[in-house]
Amino acid sequence: MTSSASSAPHRHVPVMRKELARRLKTIAILRFFGFRLVSASPGRVVISYRVRPRHLQVHRVVHGGVAATLADTAGGLATFMSIPPGTRVATVEMKINFLEPIERGTVTADARVIRCGRNFSVVDCDVRDSRGRLAGKALMTFAIGPAASVAVPHARKPRGRTS
Repeated sequence: MTSSASSAPHRHVPVMRKELARRLKTIAILRFFGFRLVSASPGRVVISYRVRPRHLQVHRVVHGGVAATLADTAGGLATFMSIPPGTRVATVEMKINFLEPIERGTVTADARVIRCGRNFSVVDCDVRDSRGRLAGKALMTFAIGPAASVAVPHARKPRGRTS
């Protein structure tokens, strides 16, 4: 992994790892899927989930959207681990090949940053089933940007007449 976007803050890895675990527990869609952090280091994140009926499509195999969400999440988190704290990451592009159906067990995504620049990160991700079969292969691009400013919404004035 190379980086021109200020070197990865390695001394903050334990704090960032805690933040990843917190996000997986608090972001509604990720909690719904049951994603959990397996490991995290600068430029690499492994997450997994245990297959449940809610993950299956009509043919009783994991829905491709669930596998893609797992890969996308792992890729975004791997980028997050490669950039300064507080920096934003957003998916720009994702390509995934589904190679094997997954019916049960644990699904694992192992995402590795290939290149992290000032504005973009390219990530490769393997999605594997419980038997270690390569079930999916994803290549993703993430935009890297400044921390979001949190705006406080202004109260709207009521419409209609005011007296």
